[in-house]
Amino acid sequence: MLKTYKIEQFQDEESLLYLPSGFKLEEKMFPHTVILGTARQSAECKRHPNGRNVIGISSGLALKLHLPPKVNSLSLFCKEDCLYIGVLIGIFTSGFTSFSLSPIGERSYFFKKLLSVQSSLGVIPFVFGERHINWENGLIKGYFHFGEGWEIEEIPFPNVIYDRLPNRRSEKRKTYQSIKERLQREYGIPWYNPGFFNKLDLFERLENDSSVQHLLPETHSFQSFDEMERMLSSYHHIYLKPKNGSLGNGIHKITYNRSTEEYYCRFRDGDRKNRLLKFKSLEQLVNTVFKSRNLDTFIVQQGISLLQENNRPIDFRVHTNKGEDGAWQVSAIAGKVAGSGSVTTHANNGGEVKILSELFPDEAVREVIEGALKEAALRLSHSIERNLEGYIGEIGFDFGVDENHRIWMFEANSKPGRSIFSHPHLRSYDLLTRKLALSFGIFLTQQSLNHPEEMIP
Repeated sequence: MLKTYKIEQFQDEESLLYLPSGFKLEEKMFPHTVILGTARQSAECKRHPNGRNVIGISSGLALKLHLPPKVNSLSLFCKEDCLYIGVLIGIFTSGFTSFSLSPIGERSYFFKKLLSVQSSLGVIPFVFGERHINWENGLIKGYFHFGEGWEIEEIPFPNVIYDRLPNRRSEKRKTYQSIKERLQREYGIPWYNPGFFNKLDLFERLENDSSVQHLLPETHSFQSFDEMERMLSSYHHIYLKPKNGSLGNGIHKITYNRSTEEYYCRFRDGDRKNRLLKFKSLEQLVNTVFKSRNLDTFIVQQGISLLQENNRPIDFRVHTNKGEDGAWQVSAIAGKVAGSGSVTTHANNGGEVKILSELFPDEAVREVIEGALKEAALRLSHSIERNLEGYIGEIGFDFGVDENHRIWMFEANSKPGRSIFSHPHLRSYDLLTRKLALSFGIFLTQQSLNHPEEMIP
């Protein structure tokens, strides 16, 4: 773990840096170059003259490195004769507005909270988009939040970039792809969490991994009515989901009643109302409900008889993160109880977040289910990392638990929503996941310095 130190600026036009009394150099040689992100500056480095355990930086050096004046704590580490002050983490996104109070629209609050963990980690995170890059000068106009309001500071190109694009549409733009490639190729900057997962592609890659096959419900691209009939015969109900959907939008639950030979479709309509329709045949159902939709854009997934609370199905959100050590860990678990008449457990559809102790008062049962969820999440995190490209630092899993307590993975999200953290008992996990999301940037920075040849995408 990198140690974090308070940083104080003093007036001096020379490039001076005072090292904290507790900072240990592996060799007696003091570094001659100070680095912040991609900015390098020759400087005189020596022990703090007053013996204090803080970083002292001259105003001249801070100006040359473009160090924002309100940064109040930084990590320090040496490599060869260079001293790296802090880890500069650029958070790349889109959707910027002209409003100073909410420069990233409704997501401004999320980014404000994400940036708030800066001082405890010794990193310098900032938010930016494609139009904030000055390629000629190697600088970025980054958005910072130090607790009082949004500020814009010019900052060097970062050590790493955390991808927080809001949707697939912005991700597919050619300008985004070219920016990413240029920063990786010309500057060697690693990106992490690039790309939304495609549901079908993910399942097809994981189903060949013997370590996680047992966690995957049968999932196919839509093929034919016969295939749907076969799955309904095997599982009693199935789900049709958009391949690139999110937030539970567009999900349809289809059930076959053997005794009446009728088909039921439960879904949410365009007016955001829960609907349940009955049909005499599957073909009639599809031609009515999906008449204006292309079924080739859907996947068909095995239905699972889930654990329930008061006749409302429960699924589970499990967050995993990589931290400063680069190892996967489970960072949050919550149950989500479906709203009345809803096909999903999403909050926007009446779903309710509950912690495990609320759902399983019996401690022995709770421990078994919690342990199984954690094991499944970690197995899948490792498998996804092996089978997908890029640096993945966080995943949000949607799991089902059937009546025999078997775990099933319904979805994995590379940019998971944070609705579970509205529960008062999960606030500390909200903080933990935000810290870990930036701590992984520290790990990647050190990897790129120690093994740069391995970081080339």
